[in-house]
Amino acid sequence: MVFDLTEVFASDGSSKRVSYDLDMSQVEFGGGYPFTSPVSVKAVAQNTAGMVSVSIDTAFDFETRCDRCFDEIKRHMDYHFVHRLIEALEEEFNDDYIETPDRSLELDELVSSDILLELPSKFLCRGDCQGLCQKCGHNLNLGDCGCDRQEIDPRLVQLQNLLD
Repeated sequence: MVFDLTEVFASDGSSKRVSYDLDMSQVEFGGGYPFTSPVSVKAVAQNTAGMVSVSIDTAFDFETRCDRCFDEIKRHMDYHFVHRLIEALEEEFNDDYIETPDRSLELDELVSSDILLELPSKFLCRGDCQGLCQKCGHNLNLGDCGCDRQEIDPRLVQLQNLLD
């Protein structure tokens, strides 16, 4: 969606709002397609003392697997992003501003990038997830499997002999 900001750049104190749903169901993340609902996007562009900024609120449902026990995780996620906009950059590289020479902003690309960068790199079903048994594959969150997990790695036997 192209967010036309011509009026906002033109006058101090002006603002413009837009709300829409962004379909990210075909975006692959972590080996799957976790966006199970459209991303609700609400953006407000505001000119304050000649500085234009855009504030973006997003909300969506996200489904993935736990990185330790592989149980399914369903979460509702909300993110808030703020970007400062400028018509032309004086320096060649500046990460503080988004350049908008035609006074418009492509929101779909910006929102998608913001969300993907904000998502955690690891997902856990809960903070104290025990994961799976390395011997039998039993989910240790459901209880102990009875396997002897005290077995020493054969590469470290010599170190154990030093401690004995």
